[in-house]
Amino acid sequence: MAEISISFNVLKELAPANFLVFGLGRDSLMWASLNPRGKTLFLEEDLEWFQKVTKDSPFLRAHHVRYRTQLQEADRLLRSYKTEPSCFPAKSYLRGNERCKLALTGLPDEFYDTEWDLIMVDAPKGYFAEAPGRMAAIYSAAVMARNRKKPGVTHVFLHDVNRRVEKTFANEFLCRKYRVHAAGRLWHFAIPPVAANATIDGGDYRFC
Repeated sequence: MAEISISFNVLKELAPANFLVFGLGRDSLMWASLNPRGKTLFLEEDLEWFQKVTKDSPFLRAHHVRYRTQLQEADRLLRSYKTEPSCFPAKSYLRGNERCKLALTGLPDEFYDTEWDLIMVDAPKGYFAEAPGRMAAIYSAAVMARNRKKPGVTHVFLHDVNRRVEKTFANEFLCRKYRVHAAGRLWHFAIPPVAANATIDGGDYRFC
């Protein structure tokens, strides 16, 4: 399938790599096995599903996580971040950033302490109003990619771009100019770090 081959080819080229995956799925074993000497970390919000998958595959590196957002808040979050300086790209950070509702907080330390080479956003759920939606995962992927210290780009794969929220947040934070592939419902971005000497207007909310 074209969607899988895009991610597969990048992982094959970069492995061993640090690979962050939002969501546990039937393909989790495949992704972990393709990166045998690297770190593949899965984040899953559905506790029942998390327990089932990790019971069947106890060697997977996975955490059960909770999100602070709901899909029905997407439009408000997109408006409100533009007036919250702690969300702005010049000052963006994740760990403990309670003021920016789009920042993923309260996650395991290795989420923050690892520089991720690939980030797959295929969760959390985003198909009913009370679901967490992928707004914060998309925003946080952009922040981590921009704040990368290692050389090279961060590859971000976003699934379900046929849905309005995924598409809107991708265009706002991951940026069309960094999109390098598209297949089916998957977009692939290659996001460069913001160089230490780059001048960014601290009062500018724009990521793109």
